Amino acid sequence: MRIGPYQLANNLFLAPMAGVTDRPFREVCKQFGAGLAVSEMLASNPALRQHKRTLLKANHEGETGLRSIQILGTDPQQMADAAKFNARRGAHIIDINMGCPAKKVCSVAAGSALLKDEDLVKRILDAVVNSVDIPVTLKIRTGWDSQSRNAVQIARIAEQSGIAALTVHGRTRACKFTGLAEYETIKAVKETVNIPIIANGDIDSPEKALWVLETTGADAIMIGRSAQGTPWLFSQIHQFIHFGKPAETPTPRTIQQTLLCHLDKLYGFYGNVSGVRIARKHIGWYLKHLTTVSQLTKDTINAASEPSQQIELLNSAFH
Repeated sequence: MRIGPYQLANNLFLAPMAGVTDRPFREVCKQFGAGLAVSEMLASNPALRQHKRTLLKANHEGETGLRSIQILGTDPQQMADAAKFNARRGAHIIDINMGCPAKKVCSVAAGSALLKDEDLVKRILDAVVNSVDIPVTLKIRTGWDSQSRNAVQIARIAEQSGIAALTVHGRTRACKFTGLAEYETIKAVKETVNIPIIANGDIDSPEKALWVLETTGADAIMIGRSAQGTPWLFSQIHQFIHFGKPAETPTPRTIQQTLLCHLDKLYGFYGNVSGVRIARKHIGWYLKHLTTVSQLTKDTINAASEPSQQIELLNSAFH
């Protein structure tokens, strides 16, 4: 799998997720075999570039592998400027968000709302691609709603604009994250254009990953929510696709060691106060795999306010 001049380690990608795919989470998923991990989306508004939260989202210091930065916006020139800004800061790939279904994003006609305006899509893509010398990728949904699935048309525009790879989430904006993803549209996109296509949506097991690749003909798959608390899913998929090995259920010891490693990265990245707070959602996702941990124990862990206390309570839960 190649994106522009870059040869990727494999075709298993971590999806950009707001509030989730920070540097610590990307690093953990890469350790388990993610071939590419895309950053949280960054607003193209120049007034927000020096905001503390924006700087954290864009922080790739010491990160291994390729740095893919996702940008969000509706103004072609602002998007081009944002691409140039992030390229100067060390991005290897610029990814454009036209897939986010969040109300606060779509209310300002950004994210998947852009799919309703194909002319604006073209102007944004042309502006961004022509502004940088690094590959530009695009992430979309199948359309605005079930009556307006226009992913094939958007794919044609993307290819003509010089987009290096296209990710398609198998839902419309109206679907948000409900119902089941459909893959017929992704297959139609793959059959229409010659750029690499990445399939996204409801890929939650090695068997499903292989099925989606075979069904759609996609060049790669992108995993989002299914990787939350399950970063080893990437290695399980790789083993199944390439060696036919069924996925082994991670032992409690593996889960514990992975979680503690993840927490250490969170504390180091955010500091103790914010690190403990942000760690709570990740702890909840990891602990879903341990049916022996009671809700009372989970509530007690969530009440911890110091890293040492959080770790001590977690170790007790695992023991």
